[in-house]
Amino acid sequence: MASNAQMIIELDKKRMDATARKDVAALNELIADDLVYTHSSARQDTKQSLIGAMVSGETVYTSIVPSEVKAHDCGDAVVLTGVARISVVSNGKPNSFGVRFTDVYANRGGRWQMVVWQSTKLPE
Repeated sequence: MASNAQMIIELDKKRMDATARKDVAALNELIADDLVYTHSSARQDTKQSLIGAMVSGETVYTSIVPSEVKAHDCGDAVVLTGVARISVVSNGKPNSFGVRFTDVYANRGGRWQMVVWQSTKLPE
């Protein structure tokens, strides 16, 4: 069986781009309904609250640039680890910072979706 590693790295780049473009249709496809999203501030979101904050303008991601991404193929799940530079406007306040992240995609009936995101802010 071929590794899904590179495909999931590319899929996650598409998710990050869709987040920065506020492409709700793409995000609804790429993110699992049971998503657990833990921000670098320790705040948690569900799929609904994450996308809802983007749609309302409460949280506007302007750029997410990944680097150092590695994939660990576990069969029906792929775990990504890496670094990302995030630019965001949260409650009207612009912010830019780096994070180290762990991101998990699961294969659900042939469809790969992000099920977990956990990030920690990097020291500036």
